[in-house]
Amino acid sequence: DMDLAASVQAVTEEIVLKLTRSIATETGMSNLCLAGGVALNCVANGKVLRDGSFKRIWIQPAAGDAGGAVGAALATYHGFLGEQRSVQEPDSMSGAYLGSVFQSGDVRDRLKAAGGRLHELSDDEILDRTADALVDGQPVGWFQGRMEFGPRALGNRSILSGPRNPEMQKRLNLQIKYRESFRPFAPMVLEEDVQDWFELDEASPYMLLVAGVAHARRREVPSTRVEGLDQLKVLRSEIPAVTHVDFSARVQTVSRESNPKTHSLLSRFKDRTGCPVRSTPASTFVGSLSCARRKTPSGASWERSSTFWWWRTAFSTRRNRIRPF
Repeated sequence: DMDLAASVQAVTEEIVLKLTRSIATETGMSNLCLAGGVALNCVANGKVLRDGSFKRIWIQPAAGDAGGAVGAALATYHGFLGEQRSVQEPDSMSGAYLGSVFQSGDVRDRLKAAGGRLHELSDDEILDRTADALVDGQPVGWFQGRMEFGPRALGNRSILSGPRNPEMQKRLNLQIKYRESFRPFAPMVLEEDVQDWFELDEASPYMLLVAGVAHARRREVPSTRVEGLDQLKVLRSEIPAVTHVDFSARVQTVSRESNPKTHSLLSRFKDRTGCPVRSTPASTFVGSLSCARRKTPSGASWERSSTFWWWRTAFSTRRNRIRPF
């Protein structure tokens, strides 16, 4: 199975590179936009960037079928109605934070109805307590602002954890995500620190680029040959929970402008540990919808997981203090 998956990936990368090089030659353009389901292939995207045929690439954060709605709306607005296009830097996607949002009153009422014992906190208290929990090795449910448009959890509907614990990947997969222990997680890093930790010299706000972990952050691996899933047990970097077996990682950069609260949390984690990186999977579980996509801020998924803390807007509650909805 692993050989088949690797072969399909290798062929996909070859086809994508041939297409992008051909487009660069035919058009002479230096910027490339990608969309469609294959554009969610972060490894291929990273190779297109490093190939150098284009100076800059931009990938629609909802590059699959959902993003087709954006294309249809834009085609109608500019092509059919003739409205003028305006280009904004870095883009017009508002960080992909375009979904539903829950106000404090809604969250308070829902949690009280579920029998939750609540603690209402200021933003500073939430940030400090969350940073402390992450330092202590606790996974944290992070729920704030508008939900993300697209398949990636980008810091508003995420499960956060420290990346330095070599057991964290296995723990999150088995105890929280209920999936195979080898499945990887992505690093979330302060945009201003990305070059110190990864071989990437530009922003990657939508978690759609794979880049190598910086050589200064890598560890020397044993010369003894290790095969199969045993490769996951080898420490390869200072951030093993988000480092793949080939020393790569699927990077998300966080800027102060696009997500100030998550940026502040990363900064406080860095102040405590010297590390501006966190591990983050989406807040979804096997057999359940993402809590971000429910019509109410649900806690049912968390009741069946091992997440220790779950922040909702301005509230905190322990997992075992709330009954399923």
